[in-house]
Amino acid sequence: MQIADIQEARAFLAAHPDVRSIELMLIDANGIPRGKLLHRDELLAIYENGRPLPSSILALTIQGEDVEDSGLVWEVADADCWTYPIPGSLTLQPWRSTPTGQLQVSMHPTQGLPAAPADPRHVLIHAIDRLKADGYHPVMAVELEFYLLDKQRDSNGRPQPALQSNGVRPQAPQVYGVYELEQLQPFLDDLYAACEVQGLPVRTAISEYAPGQLELTLEHRFDALQAVDEGVRYKRLVKGVAGKHGLQACFMAKPFGELAGNGLHMHVSLADEQGNNLMASEDPHGTPLLKHAIGGLLATLNDALAIFCPNANSYRRFQANSYAPLAKSWGVNNRTVSLRVPGGPANSRHIEHRICGADANPYLAAAAILAGIQHGIQHQLDPGEAIVGNGYEQACETLPTDWLTTLRTLENSSWAKDALGEEFLKVFLAIKWAEFRQFMGEVGEQDWRWYLTHA
Repeated sequence: MQIADIQEARAFLAAHPDVRSIELMLIDANGIPRGKLLHRDELLAIYENGRPLPSSILALTIQGEDVEDSGLVWEVADADCWTYPIPGSLTLQPWRSTPTGQLQVSMHPTQGLPAAPADPRHVLIHAIDRLKADGYHPVMAVELEFYLLDKQRDSNGRPQPALQSNGVRPQAPQVYGVYELEQLQPFLDDLYAACEVQGLPVRTAISEYAPGQLELTLEHRFDALQAVDEGVRYKRLVKGVAGKHGLQACFMAKPFGELAGNGLHMHVSLADEQGNNLMASEDPHGTPLLKHAIGGLLATLNDALAIFCPNANSYRRFQANSYAPLAKSWGVNNRTVSLRVPGGPANSRHIEHRICGADANPYLAAAAILAGIQHGIQHQLDPGEAIVGNGYEQACETLPTDWLTTLRTLENSSWAKDALGEEFLKVFLAIKWAEFRQFMGEVGEQDWRWYLTHA
């Protein structure tokens, strides 16, 4: 584990004498930032000696409740586990009303025990290290779709797209609409400015396929861990900037039944130590290495689906003709498949993994993707013929579309135990089974609407 140098903290404090508070954040299994708000006088000690956080912080449901079956609560007396700063993560939160810093930490591999194996960032580091041991350096980029919503619900209590600058609430998709982006200029200006302050490589903004839905692309990175770190911080930033504008940034996989879902698209290629793309090819289908990587991703897809789609709502996104994939499929320059090889110059050849919902934990999704790629390369798996044309109509092996099936598949997967680590998987599954039981045990509006009178 790389630990940030204390000079980083000293330079930050000197450059920002007006900062009084610093948000300390650790990313949990659900991808949620958990931590504390610290005084500036506490910062240097974190760099020198780390900062203890309770073991249970990595054993929480999406609602922030302890999961006793994780083994990280009462069995270990909710022990303190030491975290340390991640290099380059100390920055400002420009959306705050008063000057505030932000610092991301990770569990120390030994001082962070017993919680360290449950740290999602370590799961990704392990997957990257295994690929590097085989001579491959993963290059990645993260794309996240989200809805920009009003904090005020509509008259029926439903979430609704944010008002545009002209006072009109968008009703139509207007995909790729430039006018729609113009109407969000105050928000986008602040978003780009905040990304610049935090050093996040945000590029193109796109009006996506639903009213109020957006995507901003992040630049690819030769260091895959850096790319995912930036994706995690970008999500935190979007929520913060939206809040400043009195809005809510929603990364639910399927917030509206009749509208497009939010995806997390992950772009990946493999390079040598000098940064040369080993998947580069004049052939749009890529090199044999690229095809083996796709073969591995297809072979491990069912086992990893509960990582890519970790919540009950995740599976509502899988609908035909929705730009969300439905089958174990791949293709070239084809958005109807799960694994897309985008067009472009030979040296840009890579895989776009289109399966994850935006509710997935980017660290875990990236780890499962890289482990699947390695599996395909090691076993030289053939992905079969690329889909040409409408992949929805040609689906042979469809994906499971329910949470229960995918949780059971992950639980029984020997590949997942090896790829993600048995200790991590025990904690993750304990959390997800607790959430599953709670979700299925809750009676809500749909139950009453369907069954109250006629059942």
